[in-house]
Amino acid sequence: MQSVDDLSEAAKIAYQAFLDMSNSKTAHFNCLQAIESIYESGGVPGAAQNLELEKLLADHDRNVLAFTTALTAVTDSDEKNTLLRLMS
Repeated sequence: MQSVDDLSEAAKIAYQAFLDMSNSKTAHFNCLQAIESIYESGGVPGAAQNLELEKLLADHDRNVLAFTTALTAVTDSDEKNTLLRLMS
């Protein structure tokens, strides 16, 4: 199986964008879970928690856009298939 090192520079950028997107998704989801726990215990999240959630969502939105843009730059179909296998 090919590794990230075998990819073109464009595909490496797309792979890094995928990792960034995955990390921001996890951070946003974890924040949502923390806020849900507050509600479940009868509380209400504070302004700081809501602002953090908004920031994490904005970060994730930027990362999704960066990933889709970077993936579009990978034009070789074999390399795109390799990249998709590495992401799964």
